[in-house]
Amino acid sequence: MKTSSERQNAVRDYLKKCSADAIIIPSGDNHFGEYYQEYYACRKWVTGFTGSAGILVVTAKSAALWTDSRYFVQAEKELLGSGIILMKMKMEGTPSIPEWIKKETGNMGVVVLDGSLVSKSEFESLSKALNPLLLNAIDDPFTEIWEERPALRFNKITSLDVSLAGESISSKIERVKSSIPSYGKFAYVISICDDIAWLFNLRGTDIPYNPLFASYSVITKERTFLFVNDSVIENTLEKELNSQGIDVLSYNNIGQFIASFGDDVTFVAPADKISISLYNQAILGGAGFISDEVKGGITGALKAVKNSTEQNGFREAMKRDAVAWVKFIMFMESELAKETETLAEHILAEKFANLRAESPDYRGESFHPIVAFGENAALPHYSPSENKPVTISKEGFLLVDTGAQYIYGTTDTTRTFAIGELTEEQKRDYTLVLKGMINLSRAVFPKGTRGSSLDFLARGPICTAGKLYSHGTGHGIGHYLCVHEGPQSIRMEENPVELKPGMVTSNEPAVYVPGSYGIRTENVILCKDFETNLYGTFYDFETLTLVPVDTRAIIVSLLGNEELEWLNNYHKVVFNTISPLLKKEEAEWLAARTACIG
Repeated sequence: MKTSSERQNAVRDYLKKCSADAIIIPSGDNHFGEYYQEYYACRKWVTGFTGSAGILVVTAKSAALWTDSRYFVQAEKELLGSGIILMKMKMEGTPSIPEWIKKETGNMGVVVLDGSLVSKSEFESLSKALNPLLLNAIDDPFTEIWEERPALRFNKITSLDVSLAGESISSKIERVKSSIPSYGKFAYVISICDDIAWLFNLRGTDIPYNPLFASYSVITKERTFLFVNDSVIENTLEKELNSQGIDVLSYNNIGQFIASFGDDVTFVAPADKISISLYNQAILGGAGFISDEVKGGITGALKAVKNSTEQNGFREAMKRDAVAWVKFIMFMESELAKETETLAEHILAEKFANLRAESPDYRGESFHPIVAFGENAALPHYSPSENKPVTISKEGFLLVDTGAQYIYGTTDTTRTFAIGELTEEQKRDYTLVLKGMINLSRAVFPKGTRGSSLDFLARGPICTAGKLYSHGTGHGIGHYLCVHEGPQSIRMEENPVELKPGMVTSNEPAVYVPGSYGIRTENVILCKDFETNLYGTFYDFETLTLVPVDTRAIIVSLLGNEELEWLNNYHKVVFNTISPLLKKEEAEWLAARTACIG
């Protein structure tokens, strides 16, 4: 196996061959998803850094990796000995990628990157920032650099019945068309796989943790086109799609199809969700371009607002998942009580997946599970490993963040457990995190509110202790789709997207003490209508998650009466909803864990 240094040199050999001075290697694939096949893990292959976010730059003599605060500690460990400089994003003194490249190249030369992996807007922004250096979009360089590169997988596509989707394909397509401004003869291009899966009521298994399939789509006034691999749709499904005015074409022909638009067609797409390669092909073919200015794109914005069937599907998924959580917590506590047993993080992660698989409607995990003991929990995106097993002992906290895909919904839940003696600081931090989660859960807010306006409800209690978590408080969640979905969010940074009834979002305040412990409590919440009166329209949240919160670490005196009332009412709902689905001993355990406090 080649070392990182050897792989960097292979990249440099390629630079010499194409007369370039630097190459930018992003994380991701040609569909701009969070998860992607190993075929596209080029940045990881070169660096050895396994975090999900990072951009690598290689020049003739040096290399640097930019990543965010979630991965600073992990990146330092995994880059050790590689010679790659770690650039900590948003930290004082860290140069931007263009600034560093200019310095390394003497402010002259050619920079290249795979044009299928960068959006039109990103490419134009980079090109401007790199000036006077020339930025060129090239074909995938790793077809030549990466020997023994994994093959792309194209698996069978299945249909999601309208009884689960809540809306027909034709209805969704008409809603998309009606949202496109009138440009005469238009072609709306979709590159985002979860948008396409939602639009066509289809699901697949090409992408880890996400029920997606590699695809593109083009919508015109007259026809709708779906581009997938030739072998993945059975004849009966293709005929059903054809009957609804959908032409199924070859995945590899998308570029050729777009290039054929001609000068009488207006090519419409979100500038941040169409690759510079596809954009160039359309423009060279003569088409005009209009950017879809809807935040998240037209299809992304429509997908974010769940219909009543999807909302009920989430509720059903939460019930099934809660049953698995009860079984999991009971197993964990039973194993920890055995003085002679050795319990490792990865064993618990595997056990949880097996418990979920007892449901016939379970389709897999929605992300790589986080089971983090002690100081590992201070890493927000820590992953347990069988190769580096960590034994859990009865002390401090154990953080478990895991989610599932069911045919009727997607789940994402975090609970932090007191598995041993705690310090007063740990108890205080745990209570403040819970306090923040409750504050956001209880929010009532006017129509037009953005997530940034609500973020401090969750973050504020933690700030009173002089602590702060660097990630967002809430992300959107898909309906049997991606566990991280936009365009809405709840975070400190401004996001122009208003929260609307039907949007499903996480609620996950946290505290991380590096080298010591981490605490996160996460529920999934649904935005709903609250009331309309002479002052306007107001919304609130319904908490969908049905998993008990560990009350053993709570300092009750730090919770106000309304917060205590919310927690006790929440636990009453959890017990009343889940206990009928449990065995007698499980229901008895749940009764004890959901008993009123205070």
